[in-house]
Amino acid sequence: MKSNAIAIVAAGALIGAAILFSGINSAGAGAGSGAAEAPAHNVSVVDGKQIVEISAKGGYHPQKSIAKAGVPTVLRFNTSGAFDCSSSIRIPSLNYSTVLPATGSTDVDVQTPQVGVLRGACGMGMFSFEVDFES
Repeated sequence: MKSNAIAIVAAGALIGAAILFSGINSAGAGAGSGAAEAPAHNVSVVDGKQIVEISAKGGYHPQKSIAKAGVPTVLRFNTSGAFDCSSSIRIPSLNYSTVLPATGSTDVDVQTPQVGVLRGACGMGMFSFEVDFES
């Protein structure tokens, strides 16, 4: 009985350490780690409308996008076999939330944003993305 309890506690500690370690690695790859992040080439302008493309599967890629403020903008979420929580997006400042299709493309019209950062996350808050609108 005592050895079973010790084995359960040890297994829990190992699982907890694995979760903590994987969370640190995924967070450390982006902002806050001091590492230089390559610029994302996911913003284009088509017919006067700025399109910011974000892939949603196992998180959002890129996590940070840079776009021009004062230009009509659409966030385009692309999915391909996404069955995790990143297929549910929330953008609190727009009072917007939706569930993306497992495979496909979904446009979110953000009107003409001003200088600032637009933040969003998955339905569970595990994965996040941001678009930095610059002048």
